[in-house]
Amino acid sequence: ASRSNQLARYLIERGVGPDAVVGVLMDRSLDTVITLLGIIKSGAAYLPLDPEYPVQRLGLMVAGVGPSFIMTTGSIEDALGPGLLSYWEEHAAALSSEGVLPERLLVDDVGFRDAVSGYDDGVIAASERITPLQPDHLAYVIYTSGSTGTPKGAGNTHVAKVNHISWMQDILQLTKEDRILHKTSLSFDVSVWEIFHALSIGCQLVIAQPGRVNDSQYYRDLVNKHAVTVTQFVPSMLGMIIDDLEPGDWASIRHLLTGGEALNLGVQHKLHTTLPHADLWNVYGPSETADDALFWQCQPDDTGSSPPIGSPIWNTQLYILDPSLTPVPDGIAGELYIGGAGLARGYLGRPGLT
Repeated sequence: ASRSNQLARYLIERGVGPDAVVGVLMDRSLDTVITLLGIIKSGAAYLPLDPEYPVQRLGLMVAGVGPSFIMTTGSIEDALGPGLLSYWEEHAAALSSEGVLPERLLVDDVGFRDAVSGYDDGVIAASERITPLQPDHLAYVIYTSGSTGTPKGAGNTHVAKVNHISWMQDILQLTKEDRILHKTSLSFDVSVWEIFHALSIGCQLVIAQPGRVNDSQYYRDLVNKHAVTVTQFVPSMLGMIIDDLEPGDWASIRHLLTGGEALNLGVQHKLHTTLPHADLWNVYGPSETADDALFWQCQPDDTGSSPPIGSPIWNTQLYILDPSLTPVPDGIAGELYIGGAGLARGYLGRPGLT
């Protein structure tokens, strides 16, 4: 908390405030969590930039949003900086409304750490921010996968983030004794609840090493070692992990969430058989909402080919509509429309697509 307060004041003095966006080009680490929290406390939003992404995609993301600063580390700067900089310079005029180069801040640089440590580490007062922070100001920008065309940056708000975390706390009833596993790339919105749910209630955050995406044995051992109680995996990865579990493994788990893919009944039954003490939640939500928009609590006696994606979370409305935006009758296929507090504010820099 102290270090994030100092970083927030540093950023505020550099002109960062509500509705500004700061890029975060970092691997999972404690420094990354502190950086995200400092950005949020300054009133700004963060743009996650995954170091595993190709330089061209990172360049497109940076150019499309136009952050004035990119927080990164020395090793990542050495590996990606020159290519990212050249891409930005080439496309800035076409893709950025600002047309200026972002300044890179190396969070592990001794000079930067010394500069930030000189600031007051007390709680940030609302009056310190450049402008008042409002619920509908941006909290973070998540880029879509690009499956329907060029990736777009969905700008999610503080009110949407708070609504999701408040709903999740209501159904999970976590306490300070819980331990949440943070293993999702910052570029996916699951990471938002992993980090900020833990911080909001004061429970422990267990940070997985980067680069272990498909290492089921690593996650089996990590949950055992740190007595993790809450985590989320895509169904395919969850099935692999369950296959690797031995008697007594994952005894600490209270809640398992799964999403990002369709959950099949085979994985669901396998989990209920292997971990009968754990609650399983099937969740769904696109990048254009603050993480989940729908949820379903799976039951051991569920039948059918796959569990449903369930009902809307708090303050969220769902509609199944035909091409003319008319609600379809029961049993008729249509498209899912989502509205309410969890909806993103829009695509940054792409008002026509919003």
